[in-house]
Amino acid sequence: MFLKNPGRIEAFFTMYFLALLVQALIERELRGAMKRRQLKSLPIYPEERRCPRPTTEQILRLFAHAQRHTLMRDALVVQTFEADLTPRQQQVLELLGVPQRAFRS
Repeated sequence: MFLKNPGRIEAFFTMYFLALLVQALIERELRGAMKRRQLKSLPIYPEERRCPRPTTEQILRLFAHAQRHTLMRDALVVQTFEADLTPRQQQVLELLGVPQRAFRS
């Protein structure tokens, strides 16, 4: 990355710091909820293998295919197709304290 302006370098480091902070908070929240509910692991690895210490990367991968589509005609919404969350996705959202309506319109 070639950043010549000191202001842009500072902005880049600030954004990087915030991304790492959000990542750490997601992991801490999920692991804390697992501990409170006495869950030793979650089957979020490929092939439903159990993961004792979920990382943000695995959590985001779990939601990578959650999609919502909107069918429009003449700039008007005809129909919205909501994301169908799997039971595992619903469990992770519950552990994180994120309401499922965050994936709804």
